[in-house]
Amino acid sequence: MPVAHEDDYHRRVSDVRATRFLKRTSIEIIREVVLDSPPLYAIFDFDGTLSLIREGWPDVMIPMMVEVLRETGTDETIDELTALVTDFVMDLTGKQTIYQMMRLTDELSQRGGKPEDPLEYKHKYHNLLMHRIAKRREQLRSGTASPDDMWVPGSREVLQGLRARNVQLFLASGTDEIYVKEEVDLLGLTDFFGDHIYGAVDDFKSFSKQKVIERILQENKVDGSRLLGFGDGYVEIDNVKSVGGTAVAVASDESGRSGKPDSWKRERLIGVGADVVVPDFRACDVLLKYLWNEG
Repeated sequence: MPVAHEDDYHRRVSDVRATRFLKRTSIEIIREVVLDSPPLYAIFDFDGTLSLIREGWPDVMIPMMVEVLRETGTDETIDELTALVTDFVMDLTGKQTIYQMMRLTDELSQRGGKPEDPLEYKHKYHNLLMHRIAKRREQLRSGTASPDDMWVPGSREVLQGLRARNVQLFLASGTDEIYVKEEVDLLGLTDFFGDHIYGAVDDFKSFSKQKVIERILQENKVDGSRLLGFGDGYVEIDNVKSVGGTAVAVASDESGRSGKPDSWKRERLIGVGADVVVPDFRACDVLLKYLWNEG
């Protein structure tokens, strides 16, 4: 099955000179942002950028794939299969989930297996993941848990700050759109995005973050320099930079919420051109003042 719309990860930026941090923050400036005109539009990724509802998803996907590969009768050990699967799952992180399942079918074929359609594996994975996160979703729905516990720290504040600057907000996620909309609502963030919430669909070629970005620029007849992008996946950072926008990498520590950047995410996102790296949005006032050159 040919891959379309979302390129695989490869490092585009190798020469990163000395960076600096904004005073008394963990906001790392990779390259100085000096905009001729203020941003008008901002596009956000969801999982790991704003939401922690699906934190721990690799602990569901990787064992599922290992088990499927073991059914081929391969003589590889569980540890060997786990290492293999971990490598390609993490390498493809940031793309729609279907791409990881397409790679799984390739690995099955190489071992003499008869793979099902990638969508079948995607649905199986999603059913397992929903079982894992069902309690989180129910706690949010019932009010026994606060959205504060399940979003990247400062998420609401950064959205408020952007809206106060008259920035139109968009959300594009590699997670299926129906569930993205549900979880945006569970976190109380729907009003920020309105109808501009986009996610993956079974016909994966009909959706990509790049398509959303192109639509924003074409429909509003603006240059890419008026676009801000926020994400913890390489796809959105790469896409925003490809049109001349400003990219803020969210190297979030999803499990610990420590306020320190995840080193793997940081290196990966700098490699596709991130202008700024933040661990979360706790210092969003400082970040927005910097981007808007407000002193």
